[in-house]
Amino acid sequence: MDMQSISYIIDTLYAIFAMTLIIFMVPGFAMLEAGIVRTKNVTSVLTINTLIYAIASLAFLLFGYSLAFGELGNDSMSKYAAFLFQMAFVGKVINIMSGGVSERAKIIPLAIFTVIMGSVLYPLVVNITWGANLLEGTILELSMYDLAGSTVIHSTGGWALLAAILIIGARKGRYTKEGGIRVIPASNIPLVTLGAFLLWIGWFGFNGGSVGSIASKENADLVALTILNTNTAGLSGAIMVAIIMHLMYKKLDLTMILNGALGGLVSITAGPDLYDIYTPILVGAIGGGLVVLGVSLFDKLRIDDPVGALSVHLLNGIWGTLAVGIFASNGNDITLIGQLKGILVIAVFTFISSYIILYIINKIVPLRAGNDEEMQGLDVQECGLEAYPEFKRAF
Repeated sequence: MDMQSISYIIDTLYAIFAMTLIIFMVPGFAMLEAGIVRTKNVTSVLTINTLIYAIASLAFLLFGYSLAFGELGNDSMSKYAAFLFQMAFVGKVINIMSGGVSERAKIIPLAIFTVIMGSVLYPLVVNITWGANLLEGTILELSMYDLAGSTVIHSTGGWALLAAILIIGARKGRYTKEGGIRVIPASNIPLVTLGAFLLWIGWFGFNGGSVGSIASKENADLVALTILNTNTAGLSGAIMVAIIMHLMYKKLDLTMILNGALGGLVSITAGPDLYDIYTPILVGAIGGGLVVLGVSLFDKLRIDDPVGALSVHLLNGIWGTLAVGIFASNGNDITLIGQLKGILVIAVFTFISSYIILYIINKIVPLRAGNDEEMQGLDVQECGLEAYPEFKRAF
């Protein structure tokens, strides 16, 4: 067997392995969201997470991949492995949304939006960044560097979530008429922790697999550096939030610390292959700080995001993409202006298109559950199955 065939086999195997790690993020999102929401909404959250994976993946298979990349093909590995790796990403964009609108969003309209996001909106974002590039030669052509999707994945999901929250509104009773904020505690902290760590593990495939090849000494080193830097940013984000929370409140809020880790992971996703082993400490620490700032800011704006997805994914998606321009600019291919242009183009496209589509869906199939359904819990009305039937539900 020649070396080219061996490299082909190794890269195919690595792509499938990375894809498998990314799929661990499906239960990651599901467990984190199930632990954050109240017990009366757990089954509905798990159901939409299951449907997102199924619907988004099939939509990407049937329509999205060809729109994003053109013909199915890859010279360095099996074309089927290349597809599976890209398919693993698509559901994550909508998973970012599902937690942010939980406890008041109905399953069917979210499933309809998943079809459109998986087959059209997300593939168009991929097209102009990683893919066939419909904007090539135009004034809008992008030169943004975004290895694994700080903007392409995380900010895209964040902008769609912001559009959804503006349409659907806050949970009943979350904000008082006097301007106060009612704390709604997580129902299951162990599940939140499990979910966050499943996401963390999945990130190694998310970022490491995006290097594209591991079948040479140089690429193997680059994959290892990418995963090392990914992990470092998560560590730094968690520690920074722990320090901030203790200084501000003399308390170590585990949910915030975990979100700090996720914020660090999002922020490093644009360029973990470009940094030395120390820069991710700073990138991740700033990402953790943005999580604390963002949670407070969105609550002041009365934008109700139960899982903190806007702070973790939207703000840190933006920060991570800018960080590449600040810390890894080479004056030629990567510039801060090029990074900023990519952020703005994708922000405008994603937010406006998502808002219009969600607005239309909402007129046809209301996104929000009725007051009685929300008070009783979505599990009974949406699924007919309670996650914890032996517990007395608190309204």
